[in-house]
Amino acid sequence: MRSLQHTLDVIPDVPALEELLSRPSPAVVAMMRRLPGDILFLGAGGKMGPTLARMARRAADEAGEPRRILAASRFSDGAAEKALQEHGVETIRCDLLDPAQLAQLPDAPNVVHMTGMKFGATGQEGLTWAMNTWLPGLVCQRFSTSRIAAFSTGNVYGLTPLVQGGSVEMDSLRPVGEYAITALGRERIFTHFSVAAQTPVSLLRLNYACELRYGVLVDIARMVYSCQPIPLGMGAFNAIWQGDANAMSLLALEHAATPPWVINIAGPEQVGLRAAAERFGVLLGRPVQFEGEAGADALLSNGQKGHALFGYPVVALDTMMQWIAAWIARGGESLNKSTHFENRKGDF
Repeated sequence: MRSLQHTLDVIPDVPALEELLSRPSPAVVAMMRRLPGDILFLGAGGKMGPTLARMARRAADEAGEPRRILAASRFSDGAAEKALQEHGVETIRCDLLDPAQLAQLPDAPNVVHMTGMKFGATGQEGLTWAMNTWLPGLVCQRFSTSRIAAFSTGNVYGLTPLVQGGSVEMDSLRPVGEYAITALGRERIFTHFSVAAQTPVSLLRLNYACELRYGVLVDIARMVYSCQPIPLGMGAFNAIWQGDANAMSLLALEHAATPPWVINIAGPEQVGLRAAAERFGVLLGRPVQFEGEAGADALLSNGQKGHALFGYPVVALDTMMQWIAAWIARGGESLNKSTHFENRKGDF
């Protein structure tokens, strides 16, 4: 049977979207046969966590390897928690910043750390540092004997010249702004505890996951659809389908090491902002307006290492764009969370 992404011109509704985002690749199913033990997702109530946890559940079931898939979060969105439960994921309501609540979480040999604070960081710098640096230390102490895959961000690289082709994992890090600086702090904390306690860790520098309700492509498409001018300052970006990012994130668990193993999770293209907006103009039947000029540098990651290890992303850039345009044109649901892709100063 051919997969959904090759048979649908559009994704009809949220259940179909979330089914596709959580569909495990054969590589993820195979990994579940090799990697023993339960998997605990910390901070699983956000944009990516629910479909990532569901993918782990589905892959474990397809592999025929019984294990618990657990998701811990405050779960401010009760619907997300209920959906996870309906799909076989055990949920735990927990304020992870509370050491007492963190201590009560069940042991798990595999942990996926998804917590972090980006939007709203400006003006809440104290909370940003607590979430992005202090909490990782608490997690490392609580799960010192676990294997940990920890989400980071391509923002730790800072702006790189367009001609460079995106930052690679061994590049020096030059974060700009409070969020990016604390994201680097998160990586440093994981590195310290990985070495000190011999805890295997993978650091996942994501840049950036897109689906139909959220992502830089969605932001651009919605601006085009509403005839808003597109700010050209950040002249290029990366985009990867969230389902592909989910699969790569799970596969990274198997590569956790001491000191931490680092991987960029990014799409294969360096997407030009002007070209993307013009493509959406065609797909949506709207004139496209621009303002400003494109800079010679941007937040860009080179994902070739991940593609070589885990395979090329299944969903192509133009497929994403067609799905997004069709979704927006018929009034599809939005998470109403802007990526602020145009921000060059690191203020979120």
